[in-house]
Amino acid sequence: MKILIVVGMPAAGKNIARDFAAARGIPYFATGDLVRAEVMLRGMEATPENMAAVSTELRGGDGMGVTRLALETALQAQVPVVMLEGMRSWPEIELIRQQAEALVIAFLAPLATRRERIVTRGRSDDSANAFADRDRREVAYGAAVPIALADEYILNTGTMEDALQELHALLVKYA
Repeated sequence: MKILIVVGMPAAGKNIARDFAAARGIPYFATGDLVRAEVMLRGMEATPENMAAVSTELRGGDGMGVTRLALETALQAQVPVVMLEGMRSWPEIELIRQQAEALVIAFLAPLATRRERIVTRGRSDDSANAFADRDRREVAYGAAVPIALADEYILNTGTMEDALQELHALLVKYA
């Protein structure tokens, strides 16, 4: 199995990879989905504060708890290629690479572009006021390292079609 690991800061364009995978029947597993599901299961409102608290809790003492859940689910898919999103530290990447061949793809976008996307996309856990706090929390989790050490990059400043074409080229190259 090959795992394409999608990393990037909030609103850098990781959902483009989700749409790409859905259109091609590639299983896509995101740690954020697991966190949102847990928030709902607990009957909590999906506020930025609740999402942050549950995310931190699910990450556990070593920061890899939610990644273990996503990886376990991905491995059970028993297909040639899956996508995993939400890894925020290098130890998480190493954990995945112990189980399968993996390629890290980082989506990049400038701060102002990402902030604008947060404001316009309207997810319940997004907030313009909480944007800087969320970025700092991601960096504190270690998100900058997988981004810096990624195998490939998609600079997501053009159209969605541009990013989809770049992702397609990477899939052809590596999968």
